[in-house]
Amino acid sequence: MYFGHSAEIWQEFPQLVPGVMVVAGIGVEAEAEVEARLQPWLERARGRLAAGSEGQLAEVSAWRRAYSAMGLKPTKYRSAAEALLRRFRREGDLPRLHPLVDLCNALSVAFALPVAVFDLAQIDSFLEVRRAKGTETYLAFSGQTETPPPDEIIFADAADHVHARRWTFRQSRQSTISPASERVLIVSEGLHDTAPADVAALIEALAAEISQVWSQPQAQVILTVDNPRLTF
Repeated sequence: MYFGHSAEIWQEFPQLVPGVMVVAGIGVEAEAEVEARLQPWLERARGRLAAGSEGQLAEVSAWRRAYSAMGLKPTKYRSAAEALLRRFRREGDLPRLHPLVDLCNALSVAFALPVAVFDLAQIDSFLEVRRAKGTETYLAFSGQTETPPPDEIIFADAADHVHARRWTFRQSRQSTISPASERVLIVSEGLHDTAPADVAALIEALAAEISQVWSQPQAQVILTVDNPRLTF
């Protein structure tokens, strides 16, 4: 299997910094207690939001510019990180879904960067961020099947299943993790000026947290235009 971005994506967004990680053995600790680990990251997010709204953060602003470049209204289609930050600011906390998802969400709001978690058992052969052809299928959380229009940026596998639409806007129901998930792919992407340092810091912090609860990641890397793919 592998994960990567198409050459077209790198050409259009040369500032892109993707951090990628593969973790196994998640099911062994599906009921792991991570609450104490979440709190420092949530406090960090509260501190950042106390200084201004999420829209003022450089990380969020960069994704808004990307969505505008994709021809999407950035206040209608928000990056996953911005949507999570908005909810966190309104409610003062985040919902608890699964220990690993909860940990990834906490770091997402702390770093203001999207963090996606995919169940590798539900992905066919590879996962690539690319432009849609218009023939792929996406399973929405409503249970409905959608077909993204041509040129939409998607996460797609070898079977043309779409695992995320509008880049970091919304993940598919098909590959979300559950108590039965065993091996996962984690992806975080940044587009802002300090993304090389910030994405690397997020990935290192997440790897350290995961190693304490589950096991050390089987692989982790910061991808570049010269090294655009993680094979695992």
